Amino acid sequence: MAAQKNVQEEVKQNQYQGEEEEQDDKLFEGDRSRWYTDTVLNAELADYAPVKGCMVIRPYGYALWENIKDALDGMIKETGHQNAYFPLLIPESFMTKEAQHVEGFAPECAVVTHGGGKKLEEPLFIRPTSETIINFMFAKWVQSWRDLPLLINQWANVVRWEMRTRLFLRTAEFLWQEGHTAHATEVEAEEEARKMLEVYRSLAEDWLALPVITGEKTDRERFAGAVRTYCIEAMMRDGKALQAGTSHFLGQNFAKAFDIKFQSQAGELEYAWQTSWGVSTRLIGAVVLGHGDDKGLVLPPRIAPIQVVIVPIYKTDEEKALVLGRCNEIFAELKKAGIRVHLDDRDNCTPGFKFNHWELRGVPLRLNIGPRDVAGNVVEIARRDTSEKIRGVAQAGLVNELTGLLSAVQKNIFDKALAFRKSKTVKAASYDELKKILSESNVFVECHWDGSGDDEGKIKEETKATIRAIPFAFEPVQGTCMYTGRPTTRRVIFARSY
Repeated sequence: MAAQKNVQEEVKQNQYQGEEEEQDDKLFEGDRSRWYTDTVLNAELADYAPVKGCMVIRPYGYALWENIKDALDGMIKETGHQNAYFPLLIPESFMTKEAQHVEGFAPECAVVTHGGGKKLEEPLFIRPTSETIINFMFAKWVQSWRDLPLLINQWANVVRWEMRTRLFLRTAEFLWQEGHTAHATEVEAEEEARKMLEVYRSLAEDWLALPVITGEKTDRERFAGAVRTYCIEAMMRDGKALQAGTSHFLGQNFAKAFDIKFQSQAGELEYAWQTSWGVSTRLIGAVVLGHGDDKGLVLPPRIAPIQVVIVPIYKTDEEKALVLGRCNEIFAELKKAGIRVHLDDRDNCTPGFKFNHWELRGVPLRLNIGPRDVAGNVVEIARRDTSEKIRGVAQAGLVNELTGLLSAVQKNIFDKALAFRKSKTVKAASYDELKKILSESNVFVECHWDGSGDDEGKIKEETKATIRAIPFAFEPVQGTCMYTGRPTTRRVIFARSY
């Protein structure tokens, strides 16, 4: 046992060292980095795996992912897409067909060179993304305009050999969905890319309670092999940005590389127009960093694994029987109503310990029930988002009361996050002003922009901030580029990011 403990401690120490490298810039407010890691571990969302950079998603964390996944999967299917599955291993020759794509992913790729005790004739890449293998199959399946549009989604794991890792936010292996589509026209493909970005916006705001900025990435920040990359960007509680999802208009780049041709209605042979789009388990990290507080997680009810926890309070065996009897009645009533409810009937923990336990895990509502509550046919409700306690709530009509409160909690969490983002968004008219703003705190900086990719690179070197998005919501307004001084109507958002 001692040897096993030592191995576990060594693994954890190595992982922490990888994470602490990112703290050198001293941009965290307090010790936000360690707070995040401790919260993920102590709330039992995930733990470190023996392979550096990899994680084990624990049952509570996986239940959270399943709720996110189920919500998104329903929306994906509603838009006409079908789920499929493609191989984990991709021939090296596939990866080299699209030059920009392989160049963009080469540093992150893991490669299998031996199998069955022998050296492979052709190395196999563990998928960092599946554009290549899926487009190989698309070329077989698409012959005529009647075969289009081809709308495919895959739920899978991918591997990207990250040098600096952090649980959920950036790991060597992670779970995600990746959509891949082929269309007859450029207009259809562009509409598809925008449509799926709107699906991601809805997921983030309506389910995760995370307000996001939707927009386009600059050429420097776009996906390798894409013509245009669209994104949703969320602000975390430390003022940093997190890219929560992307949708790519791929043009005909991959179609030409993999010879995806179809006979048009006019009888001509044409290349297909394509998109790809995806979100990952990074969304769990977004929820933790976007809503968490000093007590731990604050989970939006729509995705919380447990929406209501019941904590019985008693001292004697007689009180125990009385209180647990009532708690079981309420548990059955709430479960029948479709509320995700848990009864914490552990005998080896005090009520105070249980309160802290479930606050750490971000359960939206807690019912405290003692002998007096049983006698009065009432319960006490504690809200995780506001710490408010509502006493004397009648047991009759409790389902309706809780349903209304869960909606109120969901809305309050979103409104709080939106107000925070607005308070941490400022404008800069010059580069000196941008540098001064970012030297004082992490914020979103709105400014006019007409610089180049090289200019973006220099700004990143000096400030560690990048252009997160060219927001769709920004109407053209005449101004002066904060970096070059040239006139422009384009405005962007600069921020430091995860």
